[in-house]
Amino acid sequence: MSRKGLRPVRNTPQEEVEIARQISENPDEHEWTDDDWANAKSTKELFPESFKWHRERKAALEARLIEQVTLTLDRETIDWFKAQTGEDKEAGGTKWMNLIETTLRQHTQQEVQS
Repeated sequence: MSRKGLRPVRNTPQEEVEIARQISENPDEHEWTDDDWANAKSTKELFPESFKWHRERKAALEARLIEQVTLTLDRETIDWFKAQTGEDKEAGGTKWMNLIETTLRQHTQQEVQS
């Protein structure tokens, strides 16, 4: 289906009331006030290393120095790489992906030399 035929689905007034009710009853979240927005920090401020990494990767993609691919790996392999970078106990992270790339590059260089 083409994107041209897609249209956003709007919530009904009843759904909006239910969403507002759920927000108001959640003690961990609240609807942001003007003060919240005024004091909000950007991704760049909160995660400068991650922001820099993403900016560099985007530039490399645009320059066709790298190519984004989908790679299917078993859970044991992913967990091993995450454990090597300390990212097995935190959400997100990109160091484990960089380690996979480095490992593959080293392997291909060894193959070329032999």
